[in-house]
Amino acid sequence: MVSSWNEECGIFGVYGHLEAANLTYLGLYALQHRGQESAGIVSSDGKGLYAHKDMGLVSEIFNKDVLKRLPGRSAIGHVRYSTAGATHLKNAQPFVFDYSKGGIAIAHNGNLTNAQVLRDQLEKEGAVFQGTMDTEVIIHLFAHANTGPPVERVIAALKDVKGAYSLLFLNEKELIAARDPHGFRPLVLGRIKDGYVVGSETCAFDLIGAEFLREIEPGEVVLINADGVHSFHPFPTAQHQFCIFEFIYFARPDSYIFGHNVYQVRRELGVQLADEHPAEADMVIPTPDSGIPAAIGYAHRSGIPLELGIIRNHYVGRTFIEPRDAIRHFGVKIKLNSVKEAIKDKRLVVLDDSIVRGTTVRKNMRMIKNASPQKVHVRISCPPIIGSCYYGIDTPTREELIASSHSVEEIRQYIHVNSLGYLSLEGLKRCVAPNEDEFCYGCFTGEYCLEPPQDDAQLDFFIKEV
Repeated sequence: MVSSWNEECGIFGVYGHLEAANLTYLGLYALQHRGQESAGIVSSDGKGLYAHKDMGLVSEIFNKDVLKRLPGRSAIGHVRYSTAGATHLKNAQPFVFDYSKGGIAIAHNGNLTNAQVLRDQLEKEGAVFQGTMDTEVIIHLFAHANTGPPVERVIAALKDVKGAYSLLFLNEKELIAARDPHGFRPLVLGRIKDGYVVGSETCAFDLIGAEFLREIEPGEVVLINADGVHSFHPFPTAQHQFCIFEFIYFARPDSYIFGHNVYQVRRELGVQLADEHPAEADMVIPTPDSGIPAAIGYAHRSGIPLELGIIRNHYVGRTFIEPRDAIRHFGVKIKLNSVKEAIKDKRLVVLDDSIVRGTTVRKNMRMIKNASPQKVHVRISCPPIIGSCYYGIDTPTREELIASSHSVEEIRQYIHVNSLGYLSLEGLKRCVAPNEDEFCYGCFTGEYCLEPPQDDAQLDFFIKEV
């Protein structure tokens, strides 16, 4: 289970449906795994925009009374992840603002690498920013493009930005979706009755009974209005850089993104891992939940039985009361606990999706070893993480990533297990073939297709943002 990697957010939109706000609520509910800090919905009845957002989970923020105050046949919504340093309602999305032609709302998934440069330039020209989100940069650029219909303003604004973005815009009459030319973040298009839906993942379509039509292409801007769906490709073609970590951890296993089913990819990661790092063991144990498909693949390939040796408490809320008397490893046990009777005296292969700082997996291994297994072999379904992400994921600094400064053997000793095996980069690419060259592997190689922020001001803005 990943520690300290948080997805930027999830977005969802509906156009042309009588229950637009209700469907957006359900879409956000299905995308809750992409962010648990805040959520918001903006709706349109053709005359005006209506908004509600707050801190917390989707089910805590919205109820029937709130949704009744969001009328209209169109809506967009947003869920944002939890992070220290930027947990403020002012940063909750969607943002709503007025310009010379009316009102417009924006929801953003991703991160702009030139946000601070653009912000400095806009502030010199008199722009005022309310929060620390780079999404506000897009808002000001939109307002500065003072001619043409909204879709032309969106295109003009996005021509100045660099980085990762999947965006939804909503005004009184139209919904606009846009994806950056590299396609870092997923964005999919669907249909429900006479209306259309757009979202971060197809699992949101499944919940509301919408038909998946296609992925919105990298560099594509889609306009949805009373005349139907209109597609624009206004930006120069760029090398695709789909985020590989969507498959490893972030996306739900029942989603279809980047041309693949997430579950099938994760299962194949486990199959490949079994070929690269076999082990003599009595059982394979997944670390819930993102490690489960890979563990299934590993068990199938190796012939070692799969067992649920670790149980996750799915009902952990955002807060809980810790007892005054210290309980050893309380923070781990509130989420995960070992099944002592199942793993005592057994040789274990423990499957996890990744190791970031190393502290969480070390605590988990300590919990498992307290159940007295004979041996513990850890297998990780991705390569060692040596680089931070600058394209919409909250990551530690490079210095905090244990694999950037420690060998596999040193990490094995740190987490106190008998063996440790990571999936190779070549093996990872094999699992997303034939389009393996279309993915971003920067967190494993330290090589980026877009230059990360270089000066202190940009890095400060990035850290504040994510």
